[in-house]
Parts: sequence; C-alpha cells; structure tokens
Amino acid sequence: MPSVGLVIEMDGGLILVKRGGSVKTGQWAFPSGYIEEDESVEEAAVRESREETGLDVELIDLLGVYSFPEGPPSSGIIVFYRARPVGGTLCAGDDAQEARVFAPDDVPDMPFRTHRQVLQRWRILLHQRQIARESNELFYIRQAEPADAPVILELLKLVDANHDLSEEECQAVMLRFAERQTISVFVAETTGTPHDTIGFVALSLMQTLTGARGWIDDMAVAVGYRGEGVGAALLEAAMRHANRLNLTHLYVNTGRGNEATRAFYQAAGFLDGAISYLRIR
Repeated sequence: MPSVGLVIEMDGGLILVKRGGSVKTGQWAFPSGYIEEDESVEEAAVRESREETGLDVELIDLLGVYSFPEGPPSSGIIVFYRARPVGGTLCAGDDAQEARVFAPDDVPDMPFRTHRQVLQRWRILLHQRQIARESNELFYIRQAEPADAPVILELLKLVDANHDLSEEECQAVMLRFAERQTISVFVAETTGTPHDTIGFVALSLMQTLTGARGWIDDMAVAVGYRGEGVGAALLEAAMRHANRLNLTHLYVNTGRGNEATRAFYQAAGFLDGAISYLRIR
C-alpha cells in the first residue's frame, strides 16, 4: 500500500516519533502511515501529523517518492513531504510512544532505509539553502512554499499583461498555485530581516510527442530590486531545474512584457520574437 511520511521542521530541529505497534517498536522514525482510499496524499500527510504528533501542519514541498521492496512488513512506496507546524501541541498520539524535536545533527539512526534517505536529502537541501544565503549579500533563491502565494500574486500584477487581473482571475491564480503539479515556482528572498520576497519565476512542464519542454510565462521582480541581478538569478534557477528534468528547450512569451523584458531575455540567450526559446539540451 502507498504510504506518506513527514519531515516536520520545528524549533530549528526535526520531529520524530518513537514507534509503538508491532513494527520496529520503540525506535525513532519520521511520522508516517498508510494513505486511505478516500483521501489524497496531501490529506493523508496532514492527518498522519495530527494523529501521531498532535500538530496541524502546512506542507512546504515534496521531498521525494521512495520504494521499499524489502518491507516492512510488505513492499510499497512512500511519499515524503517537508512540513512545518501551524497549530496544535506536540504530543505522542495514535500508536506513537513519544514525540519530540531532535537537532538536525542529533537525529538517531532510524530503522527504515527510506527514512534515512529522505533525511540525507533534507540535509543536502538545507546545506544548499545555507550556501545560497552566504553567497549573496542581498538575496537568495529557493522553491516557493504555500505561504508565498499572496506576495507572488502581487508580484504577478507587475507584469504588463496582468495589471488588470479580475477577482475571478486572481482566485484562479491562487488555485493553480495551490494545486500545481506540472509547475515549479522559485522565489527570490532577501537575506536581511525581515525576509522579503522580491521576485519569482514559474516554470511549466509541457509534454510533447518528441520530448518535454519548459515554458516560462510568469516572472516578475519587485520594482525596488530591478537591476540587482534578481531576474538573472531566477532565470538561472529555472534553467537548472529544466536541466534536472531533462527538458530540451525552454520557451518564454516575451510579448507579455515590455521592451526591457524582451532585452533581458535576449541578453540571456533567447532568440528574438514574441515567443522565444533557448535550446538547453
């Protein structure tokens, strides 16, 4: 059966539960459980957190999908999400004996290979975020989180073609952002306090008979930060992600922007035209 697991960040550490039940009893692991027939993967993740840790969580991003042909006790797949608490009180529930926060370097050895793998991936992503913060005095680039939706909507209105978005169109934007499956969104965030989101780029995946293409239709930078390299950094993040997805071409609709926007894309290597593209593989 498919399962879901959570890497919940809290107080600078990660939440683990001491397992009850009959499998790996008394050992520490990430909160996890089976997906029920009448719920989505996301709903199952939120439910498992509430049942095992007492916390209501917000899912930040997908960390990975792992298979475990070796069990336990039977084979299956598990989908892991990165999450953070938005309510509730940390306490052991369901079949957990205990729930507590561990510092990232003090996480005990976990009995499940998939849990150890996702912990390693989380540590790598944390290291990458730290490097990004240290390498740029003004901003860094990260994947968008659900909480970024309102500011992304405001930035979206800076695009010439979006100045007069109706209430219905804004609601549709928010819905597509929340349910995005083939769209990857990256944001630029300032390194100072408070952390302000100053730009974003959205990369859409298009499947064709001859392969997969990427499409950038939405990118915006806050007015006060233009000319600081924010747009170039966002575009670079989108191109790196396109390479990871093995996309062959990256397309952009420059007709939705102004002359400065078109000049920016041409400087980045895109061919001139209302619909421009860059061959990346």
